[in-house]
Amino acid sequence: MTSVGIPSVWRNADFRLVWTGQALSELGNGVSQLAYPLLMLTLTGSPTATGLLLAVRALPYLLFGLFAGALVDRWDRRRTMIVCDLGRMVNMATIPAALLLWRLTPAHLIVTGFVGGVFYVFFNAAEGACLPNVVRREQLTAAVSAQKTAQSAVGVVSGAIGGALLQISRGLPFLVDAVSFLGSAICIVLVRRPFRRPDDQPRSRTTLRQDVAEGVRWVVRQPVLRVIVVVVALLQVAISAVALVVIVVARDAGASSATIGLMYSALGVGGVIGALLAPRLKRHLGLGRLLLSVLWLQGALWTVLAFAGNLLIIGAAFGLFAMTLPCIGVAALSYQLETTPDHLLGRVGTTLNLVVWATTPVGGALAGMLLNAAAPRTVSIVFAAWVLVLSLGATFGSGLRAVGRPTGVETSR
Repeated sequence: MTSVGIPSVWRNADFRLVWTGQALSELGNGVSQLAYPLLMLTLTGSPTATGLLLAVRALPYLLFGLFAGALVDRWDRRRTMIVCDLGRMVNMATIPAALLLWRLTPAHLIVTGFVGGVFYVFFNAAEGACLPNVVRREQLTAAVSAQKTAQSAVGVVSGAIGGALLQISRGLPFLVDAVSFLGSAICIVLVRRPFRRPDDQPRSRTTLRQDVAEGVRWVVRQPVLRVIVVVVALLQVAISAVALVVIVVARDAGASSATIGLMYSALGVGGVIGALLAPRLKRHLGLGRLLLSVLWLQGALWTVLAFAGNLLIIGAAFGLFAMTLPCIGVAALSYQLETTPDHLLGRVGTTLNLVVWATTPVGGALAGMLLNAAAPRTVSIVFAAWVLVLSLGATFGSGLRAVGRPTGVETSR
């Protein structure tokens, strides 16, 4: 039993299957994530073509995210996840097949990247909607934390595994990814609980556009969720810039490529620690105070980066950044899952994800432009000021300080 008298989420066999499937899928994705650009570079020698591949893989969420959320709220979510996993398995397996049986072309990689992205969009929408039906509401924070922990842990090892497999054979990382999708599909098949509430069936007399609008309106009308979305989206501008800034700051402080790579391992380790701590921090601080604490801490860490000349301090600051990221994710996602009606879970989840995804490229592009025009210290001060102003606004103008456990939100749960 947990400290609040709720059975551990790990006693839930269906959750263990969902978690295992997700971990397998994340491992496969991590292995191929490194292999994709390296293989394109090998085939073309062109950074431009490689950049195009990365953009094409991310494009489906922007194109289909909202519609995917509406469709999975109509469809059988379990079947959707299984079909997407099997589709991703076949799609990924075409790459080693092409390498073995015929000639692999850059166009083939781009097509598989886009198709895999489309399957990911629909799988992700259905996966986010299934969790509240697999675990009890009181266990959602622990369940989300377990998933974030798996993602971070996989991130520590998947890049190294992908690089090692690529050394053995160019098609091996993609074969491993295909097998991971098969394993994920088998896990979902074995889950016994339904992925939709029996008393909350989808409505079929509305158009797809009306369904999308309903999900967006629901988010806009929830004052706490609306504030969280805006704060997280604005903070994401700085979060998506920190990796590039840390690389430049560390390089200017004399770090070698190997040292910078070691710093990046702190990203995964810090993510695991943060995901494990997040449920306890949310329980003791409450949702609002946890988010505000992360805001102020990140503002302080940006200030440290602005004046740090010691590699140990830079690495420690980067590691603390990594610890704060799952705290945001666990707190915000668990709140959203706790308060969203079942028939809206897909739409609300993709709406929130789309807002965050839309702001992610802004930070990276802005950091690149600023680093071309100014010293890393100046750029760090700019982002520190951004986060600190956001922290002030969220602390005194958003009402987040009063937000504890989800209350006062009308749902049909």
